[in-house]
Amino acid sequence: MTAVRHVALAAILALAAGNTALAQSAPASPPPAAAPAPALGLDTPIEVLVAMPAAKAALDADIPGLTTHQMYEKFKHENLRTLAPKFGGAITDKDLAKVQADLAALPQARTGG
Repeated sequence: MTAVRHVALAAILALAAGNTALAQSAPASPPPAAAPAPALGLDTPIEVLVAMPAAKAALDADIPGLTTHQMYEKFKHENLRTLAPKFGGAITDKDLAKVQADLAALPQARTGG
């Protein structure tokens, strides 16, 4: 009986090793596709735009003083669409349109959805 047990145990181990080998040799599934970066625009938080040199340059050109404003730390988490009305007309619809156009022209903005 001992020999039969050894043979049975050897058969089980061989099957287990075979299954492991098959599992290891199966092609790996491709990694999930990275989500596209969101498009840059008036709804993007200002601090996100400022973190990108080209977007910050657009903000500085289109709305001078915004990124150096004394209250920047208080409003940097907001986006331009919600911030503009709080500036009492200092940020005009024309300014916003220019920023939107400049951000859309950036290479990073084109990869977004």
